[in-house]
Amino acid sequence: MLVSLNPRDARPLYLQIVDEVRRAIVLGTLRPEDPLPSVRELASQLVVNPRTVSQAYQELERDGVIYVKRGQGTFVSPNVQPDDRERRALSREVALRALRDARRNGLGVDELVKSIREVAAEEESAEPASAAKQGDRE
Repeated sequence: MLVSLNPRDARPLYLQIVDEVRRAIVLGTLRPEDPLPSVRELASQLVVNPRTVSQAYQELERDGVIYVKRGQGTFVSPNVQPDDRERRALSREVALRALRDARRNGLGVDELVKSIREVAAEEESAEPASAAKQGDRE
């Protein structure tokens, strides 16, 4: 599981961890019954106090997103299924961050949307070429 924290984010670190776990579930990176890193392991990876990770895990457990099996670890709850509402919320969050960043850099909405479309088109046209290169290596 890949969790990244943003030191410039005003939210407490434990909430960033909570959001990253939820995001991984929405994106399908984490699925029901998948194990999560131990508190110590994740704290070490993120270079944060283990209490921060423990606080995040406690909140996720309270919300029914994860559960703890004594002596075995922490797992994604079996009944957790991302819904369209969560996916839309994630999409809006990404859009809001992009818009704020664009405005901070003096760009308007139209410029941002145009650039996103251009980059997406470039990425899509580059994918078959990179897939072909991968096939050549095999």
